[in-house]
Amino acid sequence: MGKDRGNTPCRRLPLGLFLAVAGGFCRPVYAHPHSFIDMKTDILAQDERLTGLKMTWTMDEITSADVFYDAGDAKPDSVIWKKLAAQIMANVLGQHYFTEVYRDGKAVKFENLPTEYHLERNGLKARLVFVLPLAHPPELKGAPIVFSTFDPTYFVDMTYADKQAVSLPPDLAARCAIDLMTPAPNAALQRYALSLDKAAAPDVDMALGKQFAQRVTLQCH
Repeated sequence: MGKDRGNTPCRRLPLGLFLAVAGGFCRPVYAHPHSFIDMKTDILAQDERLTGLKMTWTMDEITSADVFYDAGDAKPDSVIWKKLAAQIMANVLGQHYFTEVYRDGKAVKFENLPTEYHLERNGLKARLVFVLPLAHPPELKGAPIVFSTFDPTYFVDMTYADKQAVSLPPDLAARCAIDLMTPAPNAALQRYALSLDKAAAPDVDMALGKQFAQRVTLQCH
């Protein structure tokens, strides 16, 4: 589905989203999704177990403008930036990191807090980097481990450009493989998403964001 940002009236990001920040910056809005996140993930492992995922989320320029509006002229290592990072991270945690991890159809639990996180400027874009730690690290060998990151409402499009955006540590590269599956929703579902402009929200039972979500499969031997 095309990422049409359209020319429609400005609106403020709703507070329920992880990009909820103070201020009154306006943005053009047309259809779902309204914001776009370019994702990269580093696989973290120790003692033959998957210990966590280091995620880097780069926001689109319009979304980033909201962050920069609130940060003003403050430097990235300032208290203001740290408070913005904490606020955004709190909203990410409120949505269970926007991530699901499964093995053999069973959910892998996360720790309640990231082991590290920070917010930084990358040119005209804001970038959130954090480590999602697993509460009970599963063994790397065995059944595939599958994870997916998405906004359930599909207000935010969260996408890997390609499977190279998910990286393995050098010592695992020879015996682990990564596969990235990008879904191809049918035309009817795409039309439905396009019809959800402004404050409209999708039917909760549809799990709209999940139907557009990519899935990463990690298989180690």
